[in-house]
Amino acid sequence: MSEPSLPELEAERDRLYAQLGKVGDFRRGSVSENWRRCGKPNCACAQPGHPGHGPRFLWTRTVRGQRTRGRQLAAPEVEKVRGELAAYQEFASLAERIVEVNEAICEARAVSGTASPSGAGGEKGGSATRSRRRGPPS
Repeated sequence: MSEPSLPELEAERDRLYAQLGKVGDFRRGSVSENWRRCGKPNCACAQPGHPGHGPRFLWTRTVRGQRTRGRQLAAPEVEKVRGELAAYQEFASLAERIVEVNEAICEARAVSGTASPSGAGGEKGGSATRSRRRGPPS
């Protein structure tokens, strides 16, 4: 099968952007369901086989540059937050696909003054920047 043409790639990108606009509200993280024992010796939760008090639902997420953050959810919030978490997964998947298509578009566009859209050398490893290390003072 041949590579998609530039117009086909651009149409795919437009389709993905349209899907991205329909994702709606989303948030990162996860929801966990917890049961706990209160520690009171006469409470039902202290009995063997009792699961404990709960369920309690906790939404947690990692905030860049900070530690993990969490918030306990009220029962009516749980399904709403789970839907928003699912929407985030859809957003992340679409964003990754958009990046892939955009990279293919960049590769497919001809460079001014060259005959081949793929260039002469292909990808090379290493850094394009020069070292800024200075030698000893003179």
